[in-house]
Amino acid sequence: MNRPLIWICCMSLMLTATGVQANDGLVEDVVLAVHGGLGESPGVLTAEEERAVRAGLEKALKVGHQLLQEKRATSIEAVEAAIRVLEDDPLFNAGRGAVFTSDGRNELDASIMDGRNRKAGAVAGVTIVKNPISAARAVMERTPHVLLVSKGAEEFARQVQLELVDPSYFKTEKRWRELEERRKKEQAQPQGQSALGFPLDPDQTRRHWSTVGAVARDAQGHLAAGTSTGGMSYKRYGRVGDSPIIGAGTFADDTTCAVSCTGHGEFFIRWQAASDISAQIEYRQVDARQAVDRVINGKLKTAGGEGGAIVLDRKGNYSSATNSDSLWRGWIHANGELRVELYPAKP
Repeated sequence: MNRPLIWICCMSLMLTATGVQANDGLVEDVVLAVHGGLGESPGVLTAEEERAVRAGLEKALKVGHQLLQEKRATSIEAVEAAIRVLEDDPLFNAGRGAVFTSDGRNELDASIMDGRNRKAGAVAGVTIVKNPISAARAVMERTPHVLLVSKGAEEFARQVQLELVDPSYFKTEKRWRELEERRKKEQAQPQGQSALGFPLDPDQTRRHWSTVGAVARDAQGHLAAGTSTGGMSYKRYGRVGDSPIIGAGTFADDTTCAVSCTGHGEFFIRWQAASDISAQIEYRQVDARQAVDRVINGKLKTAGGEGGAIVLDRKGNYSSATNSDSLWRGWIHANGELRVELYPAKP
């Protein structure tokens, strides 16, 4: 009998059985959920830093909720607004506070998708657009395209009069120090064993795969999802991860769910993680909790991909999963009741 096949099958069963430990379960009547990426591992942040992260997530939830409930905004508007809050907060790896490439630049990616008609927009490798998520929405609504990159995306942002900034706006001292530390470690590697663009030590660099994102359901029952990131710390310039790739890091369809992912983007692209979660709901007829768990704690974990995702289905049922030791996330109900969590749910 084929022993590798037995091992894979056993691992799959084990992951299915234990993955729920890193799953929020199924939460009803949610109108908006956000995530701030994998974040630091438990015990790394001080109590003050944890409070600041929670406050950032809460602010994003409240801003989006106010639009949905008081101004009867669309899910697209709520997703954009919530992500803009996180892009402006230097605590998160998106917008200001994004990580640096190996050559010392901030290259930003974002995408957004409308569940009503599967229209989508994205930008990648932008360096002067203050809020990449707004550029992604503009691509979706003002062009026949889905993805614009680099200088072309920046010129488009200028034409539609989005706010542009000097590249120095995105720099924070914390991220710059992290870059310098990575450079020192890179230089210490034996010749020919460069880890350029990839983690040298998973325990140390996990936080640098982080992203921000949001999923929403409006009063008309329409879904939307968005994701924004500075990418992987010390990545090669020009590297693009899953965040601006529809179906990999972002997906929304009114008939199934809205999804935003975070983690090691190459795996999310290869396994088309976001759209697979939707497919689990559509074809396997499972709920949001089972769908996200099967993909994040099943397929991706078996393949060696670290990350997480938040999901909101067409009925307003929310769930999330992570195969890491953290996932900064929060959700808010129609009545304004909210909850923020930084680490996996306990069994």
